Amino acid sequence: MTRPPNALTLARPLIRGLIVLNALYAFAIAALLVATFVNPKLLFEALGVAYEHLHNALRAVVVLGIVAAYLTHRVLRALLAIVDSVRDGDPFISDNSRRLQAIAWWVLAGEGLRLLIGAIVYGASKAAPSLKMDLDVGFSFAPWLAVLLLFVLSRVFEQGARMRSDLEGTV
Repeated sequence: MTRPPNALTLARPLIRGLIVLNALYAFAIAALLVATFVNPKLLFEALGVAYEHLHNALRAVVVLGIVAAYLTHRVLRALLAIVDSVRDGDPFISDNSRRLQAIAWWVLAGEGLRLLIGAIVYGASKAAPSLKMDLDVGFSFAPWLAVLLLFVLSRVFEQGARMRSDLEGTV
């Protein structure tokens, strides 16, 4: 069997590293959520924000950040499974088709979360106009194009798996 290309060789440890970083991010965000309940006034004083105006908005954004970390975890795990199947020399399997479709749904959900977070922050900035929040939540074609591409690739892998199965049945 031939040696896989360098990008494939690097993909597995890179994805594993991203899984660890994502877990650290999730724990840090969870610690921030706990801090909003343990000593919220101190936290908001450190941020320079009036507690009365933004505590619910901050908690909502933090909870959505934890949900985003979960979505990212699911994407990375599915991607790792796809990379493993490619390394094994068997990429066109129905499992990969399902994984790509799941990744598409997770990315779509993540884009929805991004827009929801933007709406919450926009509402919070209206409640506390003295607070300068610089959050760019403008429309971007990239995530929507990625979702479309993932759904198309899922169908390509499904068709490839079906063709492979048909070929194995004739031999």
